[in-house]
Amino acid sequence: MINIKEKLQNKTATLGVVGLGYVGLPLAVEKAKAGFKTIGFDVQELKVEMVNAGKNYIGDVINEDLEEIVKSGLLSATTDFAQVASADCVAICVPTPLDAYQQPDISYVKASAESIVPYMHKGMLIVLESTTYPGTTEEFLKPILEKSGLKCGEDFYLAFSPERVDPGNLLYKTKNTPKVVGGVTPECTDVAATLYEAILEAPIHRVSSPAVAEMEKILENTYRNVNIGLVNELAILSNKMGINFWEVIDAAKSKPYGFQAFYPGPGLGGHCIPLDPYYLSWKAREYGFHTSMIESSMMVNDRMPEYTAERSSKILNRFKKAMNGSNILLLGIAYKQDIDDYRESPAIRVLEELEKEGAEVVYFDPYVPEYREYGVVRKGESELSAELIKSMDLIIITTAHTNVDYDFVQKHAKAIFDTKNAMKQVEARENIELL
Repeated sequence: MINIKEKLQNKTATLGVVGLGYVGLPLAVEKAKAGFKTIGFDVQELKVEMVNAGKNYIGDVINEDLEEIVKSGLLSATTDFAQVASADCVAICVPTPLDAYQQPDISYVKASAESIVPYMHKGMLIVLESTTYPGTTEEFLKPILEKSGLKCGEDFYLAFSPERVDPGNLLYKTKNTPKVVGGVTPECTDVAATLYEAILEAPIHRVSSPAVAEMEKILENTYRNVNIGLVNELAILSNKMGINFWEVIDAAKSKPYGFQAFYPGPGLGGHCIPLDPYYLSWKAREYGFHTSMIESSMMVNDRMPEYTAERSSKILNRFKKAMNGSNILLLGIAYKQDIDDYRESPAIRVLEELEKEGAEVVYFDPYVPEYREYGVVRKGESELSAELIKSMDLIIITTAHTNVDYDFVQKHAKAIFDTKNAMKQVEARENIELL
């Protein structure tokens, strides 16, 4: 085979990234910043046009970085997959959502692989980064790629390296987050590790197979899902017992070992934590195994938007207001604080639950002026004014954005349901109820 390791080490390799979203664009930018000629592939013409114009649309990418590497010619984007032929390495970074039956939808991975196949060549490295169930790389992706007539491990290299993107994280970005790599063969692992060593400023952790790397990623997010399910369940119990569960967590955090703090909320959001356990549960059924603990936590977390609506109704009742016809303002539609990402946001589920009961619901989010759901665009309030707050029967804090003046909200609100403990520093608390 062509000595691809040498090309990676001396940075003469051309790198490709399929999918220019929250994972793919930051990765493409880091590859280009490391000195590699990089080509981004996407089926959406608008994304391609924006990248080629040096215009950023992802929060974790620095605008100036994108503009500079595009101008220098290190990064370009295209919808033409024929350009894969000029790439030495291709990373697949496309969505892996759930379908209507909560089963894995890997159609984007399939379409990407099939687009690559006609242009594959000897010595090429292909890395799947999309989160998926254990076995995808070897059982699903490898046979598609071998339709090229090339044999994995002999003619081309194949590996899985899970993305570890945490939107809005100020400390860990693509560049400095440790990377796990598992190849189909030891040589595949070695070549993939060489790629990331040439790009990242973080340790590369090699594992024995793609399946280990795939399961590792599922473990990361299922660990969080299960623990969040635990605190959500205890938060519901604590409310019935008249105990402030946020204070309980703060007390538990004082222990310097054996405890990691997780926090309750109106549900789970984002592209990984709410979805990944379903991938594992689906795959487990192939082995006649039921992931009972995981499925229990998923049931708790999936019910939190409904529980939030139920608690909201009880708060309104204390003011002799019915949910039907009440005016409610949601503060935050993004799935986590200080970002514009609303994928799988529990706030949207809460909004839907409230509207099912006849409430008149509006939202304000400084990061998400509008969002699209089921093909319909919904606009938020343009300003969080005193008049708007006073006109509401209930304010529900569904995202803990730090650039909201919560003292101002408390001062003008009739009643507040704080599901994120965002108002913990507000001293006047007579109109605030915690999840």
